[in-house]
Amino acid sequence: MPKPLPVRAAALAATAVLLSAAAAGCGGDDTKDRKDPKADDLTAQRLTWKDCPAPAQSEGGGPAPSPLPDGELWECATLKAPLDWGDPDGDTIGIALIRARTSGTDGERIGSLIFNFGGPGGSGVTTLPAFAGEYEKLRTRYDLVSFDPRGVGRSAGVKCEDDEQLDEYFQQDATPDDTAEQRKLVDNTRAFNAACEDNSARVLPRVRTTDAARDLDLMRQVLGDDELHYFGISYGTELGGVYAHLFPKNVGRAVFDAVVDPTQDPEQGALGQARGFQLALDNYAKDCTSQVEDCPVGDTAQDVKDRIAKLLADLEKKPLPGVFPRDLTQTAATGGIAQSLYSKDFWEYLTEGLQQAYDGDGKILMTLSDSMNGRDQDGRYSNIQAANVAINCADDKPRYTPDDVVSRLPRFRAASPLFGDYLAWSMVSCTDWAVAGAADHPDVGAPGAAPILVVGNTGDPATPYEGTRKMVDALGPGVGVELTYKGQGHGAYDSGDPCVRESVDGYLLDRKVPSSGTVCP
Repeated sequence: MPKPLPVRAAALAATAVLLSAAAAGCGGDDTKDRKDPKADDLTAQRLTWKDCPAPAQSEGGGPAPSPLPDGELWECATLKAPLDWGDPDGDTIGIALIRARTSGTDGERIGSLIFNFGGPGGSGVTTLPAFAGEYEKLRTRYDLVSFDPRGVGRSAGVKCEDDEQLDEYFQQDATPDDTAEQRKLVDNTRAFNAACEDNSARVLPRVRTTDAARDLDLMRQVLGDDELHYFGISYGTELGGVYAHLFPKNVGRAVFDAVVDPTQDPEQGALGQARGFQLALDNYAKDCTSQVEDCPVGDTAQDVKDRIAKLLADLEKKPLPGVFPRDLTQTAATGGIAQSLYSKDFWEYLTEGLQQAYDGDGKILMTLSDSMNGRDQDGRYSNIQAANVAINCADDKPRYTPDDVVSRLPRFRAASPLFGDYLAWSMVSCTDWAVAGAADHPDVGAPGAAPILVVGNTGDPATPYEGTRKMVDALGPGVGVELTYKGQGHGAYDSGDPCVRESVDGYLLDRKVPSSGTVCP
């Protein structure tokens, strides 16, 4: 069972579905600024930009992107990149790109600002237009660009199980209580992983974050920029850190928001997420019970959490009707609750979903869970979870057995009574994966790189705040510039906080580097 995705796009998807219905290690490559023989040919390619089609189902589906506020249309193109960066004269793959041209004049234009919104597994081609309003000020001096990283969406997207199989996979008991349930979970994981190998063997060894970082540098050159201007969110901060390590001289103006801790192995990362989601749940419960009107899901913060725990225990014995014909299981409810904690804007949906579940109806919580898993209302899945598993397993060297998980359960339960088991058992996702993992954690050391603005949110559930300082330290002296946002939810810039916006915009637009240690608000 994949762990909750540290991707801001997932929260957006939840909103869209609800309104219509009712993270990592990588590395293992210390070669910096390498010049590959075929690189000159690839950097000379000319992109053919066309009006954007509707997103493919692997990207999440939906309509073609709406025009920009000034009436300009989004443009899409495909970048040709080596399938194997170790063999640049071999086969190539297409990397799907999307662009909004700058609204400023040629004299004001800085270059392209490339976004990665996280996951790993999130489609930038789908996500950038959805958040375009948040970045309109940045478009005054940049072409806004995003992409489907290799293995994602239309960029040689990883395929695993079909929609019917995925419905069953995401309904399974992800928190086994005995040996038989453990065996079933592992068997299901092996079946999922075998399907990935059967359907995507060609690309599975080539979706490491180091590969995506090399794609970024190729993208920079083909777009005509001397430096990479970059905005990475969640897993995008890890990708940005790996890029800075491999190409420190090519770093331009870069922002890392919702920072992945680059020093953690998968176990430490899952444990950190357990603490982060528990903190977010604590904050939700306190907020709900501090309102002027009574909190409809509990009298005190502890009562709110106790009632949620009882709901989950009851669901293990007897699921509730969910999104027909499926039931709301304990696993689906846990995922739905986690999804609602990605943004404070979704706390109202959590309250409504809990009220509904206490009345015997699981639709809202299940809709939230579906959003996390990339399932639309018609029962079709994007490849976000397949790509997430493939990239994590290619990056992460450790492999965990059920015995490993059982021995660590006390620590996870201490970190989070609600999410501990769920995240501990997520560590078996790479059991029997076809490709060996690259490293325990990514190498992001980037001595000599330009300043990188590293933004952390103290209430972030998916990428806990402590990772911000770890990233700053790992980048090296004089590179990481720390900015703290005291808020809730996953990420800081999209919160709309004026202090964060002013600091980030001033840096990206005017190269005004804030003092490291600045705190907002």
